[in-house]
Amino acid sequence: MSRQEILECARTAKELKYGTVVLQSGENKKLDVNFLAEVIREIKSTVDLAVTLSVGEWNLETYKLWKHAGADRFLLRFETSNDQLYRRLHPDSKNGAAERFEAIKLLKSLGYEIGSGVMIGLPGQSYDMLAEDLLKFKELDLDMIGVGPYIKHENTELGRELQSFMLDSENQVPATEEMTYKVIALSRLLCPKANIPSTTALATLNKQSGREQGLCSGANIVMPNVTLVKYRQMYEIYPAKACIYETAEACHSCMIKRIESIGRKIGTGSGISPRFLERTENGVKL
Repeated sequence: MSRQEILECARTAKELKYGTVVLQSGENKKLDVNFLAEVIREIKSTVDLAVTLSVGEWNLETYKLWKHAGADRFLLRFETSNDQLYRRLHPDSKNGAAERFEAIKLLKSLGYEIGSGVMIGLPGQSYDMLAEDLLKFKELDLDMIGVGPYIKHENTELGRELQSFMLDSENQVPATEEMTYKVIALSRLLCPKANIPSTTALATLNKQSGREQGLCSGANIVMPNVTLVKYRQMYEIYPAKACIYETAEACHSCMIKRIESIGRKIGTGSGISPRFLERTENGVKL
């Protein structure tokens, strides 16, 4: 997307009374870090929305560049706290799962509001591993927690080699709605003041009520899509992704109806995490 197209999406978000935008990409080291910094500055200066980045691992200088440009939050899933599984999923990794934890701590030290998480039913994920992941959420004192079901994509290396990763039926965590709702609920109990989204992946598994059930299980955030429709199919992280063909306005209207259907009120403001607000107001060093 061009700079003007991204700004057009940000203006649409502002018009729809959203308080934040998420700039997201795959882990693409060809990303022009200065271009992204310029986009952040323009969003902050023209529509003054909170800016969340979800663009993978980078170095200290790059994190500083984006923070100085005005970025407020950073989403970086650690995927799994189990070092052996992490290294299988990232064969080129030098430091294993530790590199994600170090990146999260680094981002936190720069004053970012921090989000992380895992996929439920990730091939090779045991119940013990998932329990450790949940405890890691609390240890990292996360401001945002993203948990959603793993959905196989045939065009990825993991999707093609799925069976070689899978554990036996007694140990492999299932990538189901029910398990995802359980993990959302446990995350809420462990981290009561974190923001937890009811994800698009849940809506993909259950288009009728996946998001609503996620909200009823402990989630408190939804993430409507304002990306221009012509680009949405180019970011197909899993097949049959929900909301691929909806306009931002149609998605907004749908979200309002879904939230109100379960008796919830729609929040206002920038969406800052209660945990982040508590930590910074109390003067705790980030």
